[in-house]
Amino acid sequence: MSLERVLKILVSLGFTSTEAKVYIYLAKMDPQKAKDIAAGLRITKQQLYPILNNLQKKGVVDNNSKHPALFSALTFEKLLDLQVKKNVNQAQIIKETKDELLESWQNITSTNNT
Repeated sequence: MSLERVLKILVSLGFTSTEAKVYIYLAKMDPQKAKDIAAGLRITKQQLYPILNNLQKKGVVDNNSKHPALFSALTFEKLLDLQVKKNVNQAQIIKETKDELLESWQNITSTNNT
């Protein structure tokens, strides 16, 4: 699989292009200091820190909580497993609430039409 294909997959899973590039860099080079990630990707640390924060919130990047922090990425396989689980959970919620959601939608659309 090409780098371009992996980038497209990550973007389709809700990552920004830059988040995907940071994730891939870390997955290949792990663990890394923020200054080394920024240098390797030719972005500023000011641009990098919010991206790392977002990736941590998504559960695909972690740091060792030391100074200086070393950032590491989940393996690509674990990232895919996490996304599958997330999507299965979302599908289950939709399935369980479908009737209620449709009823609410009917109330909304019939109210707007009168």
